[in-house]
Amino acid sequence: MPAPSSSPPSPPASALPHLLIPFAACSTEAWLPAMQALPRDSTRQLGELLRGMKQVHADTGEAYSLSPPHERALGRAQGLVDAGTPDGLIAWAARDAAEHLHDLGNKAWAWITPCHWAMGREHATLTDPAALALREDESRALMAAMQPYFETDGITLHYLAPERWLAEGELFRTLPTASLDRVLGRNVDAWLPGAKGVVAEEFSAGPPQGKLAPSGGSVLHEVKSVGAKTLRRLQNEMQMLLYTHPLNDERAARRQLPVNSFWLSGTGALPSDAPAGVNGPVSVPRGLAQAAFNDDWAAYARAWAALDAGEISGLLARQRVGESVRLTLCGERSAHTYESSRPGLLARLSSLFATSPPVEVLKQL
Repeated sequence: MPAPSSSPPSPPASALPHLLIPFAACSTEAWLPAMQALPRDSTRQLGELLRGMKQVHADTGEAYSLSPPHERALGRAQGLVDAGTPDGLIAWAARDAAEHLHDLGNKAWAWITPCHWAMGREHATLTDPAALALREDESRALMAAMQPYFETDGITLHYLAPERWLAEGELFRTLPTASLDRVLGRNVDAWLPGAKGVVAEEFSAGPPQGKLAPSGGSVLHEVKSVGAKTLRRLQNEMQMLLYTHPLNDERAARRQLPVNSFWLSGTGALPSDAPAGVNGPVSVPRGLAQAAFNDDWAAYARAWAALDAGEISGLLARQRVGESVRLTLCGERSAHTYESSRPGLLARLSSLFATSPPVEVLKQL
């Protein structure tokens, strides 16, 4: 008799099609009413997709962590994050250096983002760098002007794109920094390197008031403090340099925002066992995030409808034909990852009566 057939083995998790959705939930009070006002069809595919899945991982954190949940989840999927990775030290810049500059050593790197700080009477707010529409020639001119100041502190700048440079320097190895996604549209003070104290009250799309966790008095903290002081000084120097830079006069004549500061993020060095490339196909749509940054809840609703009809529908189609897929839903505190499951008959019958709307799942983030 022929041997009984068996189901083919499931592919490893890193090889599964993976949809990772940042800002599927937000901490701002406007988020829940916006979700409750969504037409039911806007998340119908998401509901069906979740009914065929089981939760396989939960990453629970705080809304004031330096690395947001979607970056922790993406870093984990790409082999850059494990249980021992410190907050604010996901080595995104080092990965870019390995890919674009072919630096495969153990150097420490950071991302430098030229940006505009909107100066208010009491604090500065970080404007979305995309609003600058910075050209390559402008970006290179600014980098050339700033380079000598960074070199004084042992930092070398490398051009990557108009809105992003790479910075190489040993002080970035242990200096935690806040993701741009934590700071856009918000008071920068609580998110600057080395910042401690109370998170700003008026976050436009972010966490409630809370205290930043103090670092303690270890040797590592002393290294962080030295790096933080260096970066604070550099930011002050660059603000003075940029205030009088001719390029900003030209931009003002064109009614464009001036480049008056920079943001540092993505610090660290690649772990010794980091994979050479990206682990598996991970799609990270940014429509919800952009709408949340702009505090535009009508656009947020449209982004959910587009996601449900597009990438979520595509993932559901693959699940319906028996393929295993992954979905990670991210808020500002937590990220939950789900995988396709093959439930028994009783579970399948039960799922037919599972009518809880997806918003109930999202509220847990």
